[in-house]
Amino acid sequence: MTDFRVPKLNNNDTSYVLVEWLAEDGQTVRDGDPIVLLETSKATEEVEAPSDGVLRRLLAEGAECEPGQVIARLLASADEDAGETTAGPARQAAGKAAQQAADGNPGGPQTAAPPGDVSGVIVTAPARELIEAHGVAMDRVYALGRKVIRRTDVEELLAAQEPSPAAADAAQAGDAQAADAQARDVLAADAQARDVLAADAQAGDVLADDDDAQWITLSRAQQRTAEVVERSRREIPAAFTAMNVDVTEVLSLARDLTRRLRTLVGLPEMVVKATGGLLDRFPMFFAAPGPGPRARRAATADVGVTVDVGRGLFIPVVRDAGNRPLSEIAGDLVGFRKTALTGSFRERDLQGGAITLTLHTHDGIVFAVPIVFPGQTCALSLTAPRPEVVQDGPGFAVRKTATVGLAYDHRYINGRDAAEFLGELRTALESPARFLTENG
Repeated sequence: MTDFRVPKLNNNDTSYVLVEWLAEDGQTVRDGDPIVLLETSKATEEVEAPSDGVLRRLLAEGAECEPGQVIARLLASADEDAGETTAGPARQAAGKAAQQAADGNPGGPQTAAPPGDVSGVIVTAPARELIEAHGVAMDRVYALGRKVIRRTDVEELLAAQEPSPAAADAAQAGDAQAADAQARDVLAADAQARDVLAADAQAGDVLADDDDAQWITLSRAQQRTAEVVERSRREIPAAFTAMNVDVTEVLSLARDLTRRLRTLVGLPEMVVKATGGLLDRFPMFFAAPGPGPRARRAATADVGVTVDVGRGLFIPVVRDAGNRPLSEIAGDLVGFRKTALTGSFRERDLQGGAITLTLHTHDGIVFAVPIVFPGQTCALSLTAPRPEVVQDGPGFAVRKTATVGLAYDHRYINGRDAAEFLGELRTALESPARFLTENG
């Protein structure tokens, strides 16, 4: 018999959600077969069986679980026989206890389906908490037609729904509070009245705290983003510098490559490729800090790229950007954008970045300061191209420019190094044909 423990899928989360079992209870599975689907704060991951055996589940779908927790067992045939003949009652009792524990756990599944529910839909614990907090009708949840309802599904419903009666009440309450505030101003000179109004205000605050309609709950993914940003601000003494780059030629070349390679090539793809080509000359910019006064060299230029299509911020990683052809890098980014639409990244897609490129390519953005992600020494930002009048010989010309910024951990990188790094990047982007000829 082999205990099936929840693997550690990342260094960020202390618990995951068991979204779905991919094999039936009692089913014979093979080593490497996917048997369970776990959801982290950023990704959904299929976890494989570590050995052959007969699956015995110990945790219900929708429950939360922690790394290292035993959520199933894989029985050998002999164990299976013994379980049926001698340990059957004990196993059944253990299974019942596990189910009861899940039911009693805030992260457990629903204990009773609403009347009329014949769909067998699984509602994860975070989703259920959000449903209850906002009073979302279950028929609207089931109308989504999904087998598993996650927190992001409920957030979509909330974003689409009309203001609820509770929200209208909250607005009226807000008006009443405003009237009270005006009354307090009028009676400010009266000490006795101040005391009364202060008591009223305190009571109003308590009521406001209890009113869920006025709060916007962060998604699980956004909570994780908040943790990373806070940690970066707390631990990393970052500095920042930026450089304007003439991208007229590289944009023209990108359009030509898009036709020839039959895949989308744009400025971000070219920046990823050019960044990867700087690993040998600037190893500290790709290194992992500490411990102590050291930084670990990166073997390859693995570049994380921000992707946000409205379903949360993801940073998948382009592997070995310095040695792979531009066509493969472009293919990776196209795939990342498609995956972001479904939010189905795997943890291995998001891990191992040595440097991060944050994209701020919405029209009109001219400047952006990225955060330095813990475990890295710097991060790049790229803005949208914009027309700019520049001197051209005796006259003037309109060129396309973009701003490339670099935030860096000042314990490892100095301003002079940052300027040289950006200068090399600018040279590659302003002479793209020569750069690609030399670097593939």
